[in-house]
Amino acid sequence: TGLTPATLRAWEQRYGLFKPQRSPGGQRLYSEDEINLLKWLVERQKEGLSISRAIDLWRSQANHSPEPLQSPPVVQTIPTMGEGMLDQLCQNWCEACLAFNDPASERVIARALAIATPEVVCTQVLQKGLAELGRGWYAGKVTVQQEHFASALVARRLNALFAVAPMPSHSGRLLAVCPPGEDRDLALLMLAFILRWRGYEVIYLGANVPLDQLDTTLQATSPDLVLSAAQTLPGAASLVRLAEFANNRSIPLAYGGGIFNQIEGLSERIPAQFLGRNVDAAPQVIERLLTYPPAPVASSPLPRAYSAALTEFGEREGLIVTRVRQILRSGPIAARHVETANVYFSQAVVAALILGEIHLLDYSVEWLNGLLENHDVPPAFAIQYYR
Repeated sequence: TGLTPATLRAWEQRYGLFKPQRSPGGQRLYSEDEINLLKWLVERQKEGLSISRAIDLWRSQANHSPEPLQSPPVVQTIPTMGEGMLDQLCQNWCEACLAFNDPASERVIARALAIATPEVVCTQVLQKGLAELGRGWYAGKVTVQQEHFASALVARRLNALFAVAPMPSHSGRLLAVCPPGEDRDLALLMLAFILRWRGYEVIYLGANVPLDQLDTTLQATSPDLVLSAAQTLPGAASLVRLAEFANNRSIPLAYGGGIFNQIEGLSERIPAQFLGRNVDAAPQVIERLLTYPPAPVASSPLPRAYSAALTEFGEREGLIVTRVRQILRSGPIAARHVETANVYFSQAVVAALILGEIHLLDYSVEWLNGLLENHDVPPAFAIQYYR
């Protein structure tokens, strides 16, 4: 069933569902009907019900049907036109965030939770809303402050939902951690919440966790699987270090993140288990990894030329950045744009070298070009900057 002995005992004592027989050695012996009931309850939890509500549902169906486990589950679903309603609520939530209207944003989420499970609200309202605001920022139509305001609201809501999620009912412990330097942790927090809502034990550490402080946590928690995510090219490069760190300790690592949806083939450079492009499918992959623990993924050694280039760039980066400032100081571009480009592009160069493929910079160049253009920076600046 995937349930731990502690969970089985708790359900038995708290809800009085069954009274299993005992073996001569004192072990509980469950009938086939009891096992089917346990599996049915686990499935209802995956759909978003708490265990108490799932049991109430089973008892209600048992009063009206001789085969309650065969009856279609009456779970909290979206009514007719629900998808369109959620799309509208997503738009309303974005509008509230753009207006810095905290109460209005909370009312929108409350309405969404009235017609859909928390998991659906997370993916169809909050995640989609953040993605839309992110595209608006890239296009120069949404300010950094507006995007940060929305991100803070999502983090607060997810943490609140995390606190009221059902108690863990699955065996296996998950540790969710962003690699060093990765500050964008909302995607991982959302995945952690979805897994917790489905009955998994998840220990969430958050963004930018230094590796030198992770060893103690691994020893204290003994996770069966480490989860991570990267949203940027530097984050993906840092994920390589985290994967090697976990592999050296014989702990499997699974990962995902937006950057792997943007760059084809990038996931092949991470020595760990890829969760796929869609957060909705990740729980099934994680369940398989917990059931059949994978062997460590071997790391490919960095080519000598890349290793040498990485060392040399690290030694000369400060001089290069200073020289760029001097050349562009008298130009028409604001100093803050130059500094933004310096930080972003330097990190991208280091990431491409760590990942062993300099052509990954093509993505960074294209992204930076679009950002500068959307913020009314002349294309000539980009050409001059790259030179």
